Amino acid sequence: MSALRAAVIGVGYLGRFHAQKYRDHEGVILAGVVDASPERAAEVAAEVGCPAFTDHRQLFGRVDLVSIAVPTQYHYAVAREFLENGVHVLLEKPITQTVAEADELIRIAAERKLVLQVGHLERFNPAVIALQGVLNNPLFIESHRLAPFKPRGTDVNVVLDLMIHDIDILLSLVRHPIAAVNAVGVPVLSGEVDIANARLQFANGCVANVTASRASRETMRKIRIFQKDAYISIDYQNRSIAIFRRQPGASQIPGLPDIVMEERRFEQSDALRDEIAAFIAAVSDGTAPVVSGEDGRRALEIAMQISGRLWHEVSA
Repeated sequence: MSALRAAVIGVGYLGRFHAQKYRDHEGVILAGVVDASPERAAEVAAEVGCPAFTDHRQLFGRVDLVSIAVPTQYHYAVAREFLENGVHVLLEKPITQTVAEADELIRIAAERKLVLQVGHLERFNPAVIALQGVLNNPLFIESHRLAPFKPRGTDVNVVLDLMIHDIDILLSLVRHPIAAVNAVGVPVLSGEVDIANARLQFANGCVANVTASRASRETMRKIRIFQKDAYISIDYQNRSIAIFRRQPGASQIPGLPDIVMEERRFEQSDALRDEIAAFIAAVSDGTAPVVSGEDGRRALEIAMQISGRLWHEVSA
């Protein structure tokens, strides 16, 4: 089988890393990078050893798959053009600005039998992957994603910038519809909401309390899951998972609960490399992507519901 031809559209902070991963992947030829800034395109192209372009349309007919890392407002238009030209797409999160746009991309990809994968990177965190076989009907989930302020990403509120990662994880863990959404949030350092908290109630009774901030002094990325037989704590940043279970006779001290802890720590990993490798594998094998367009759409839909509640609270 001949090597797949790849390109990256938008090589700002994140797109540059996409280009590096394609360059290093065996069986893929990096056919070009695109950026609206000729200087930026030339700089990244020189680094990864490929041609530079300023118009993504120049790549039609020259590539088999692309990563799209342009600003969110351009996701739909750029992804649609590539899909309509028979190119598989890895689209950074959030998938689009509106659910209707996401539906259209999903439809086009399905009609043309193309892979549409969405860049929810946390799915490739080894601590999250380790939940398989441990999770059993969560009852309550608490999630915190706190980060220092960075101008990058402030074209959208903190829900679409950061919280959407945790929304996607929650939807992958609790396979039930969301029955109710409550949220509060405030702008602190930008014109958009920078700190937000949402309470999501699922149809099966599970409740999730989700907090995201991009105005914090320190970084925190953790999720805690409570289920009937265990309490599970995941530290995304340190790639670790701790599982606490009740076990009769475990405690040697009278009056203390009989609890045993299992802790797993994982070696340094490269989630973006793994995400791109999974995308390439889906294209090569014709299999479903790990994070499908439908997954991206569901996360966007809930993020939009939360954002709508935030706007109400902020403007009230």
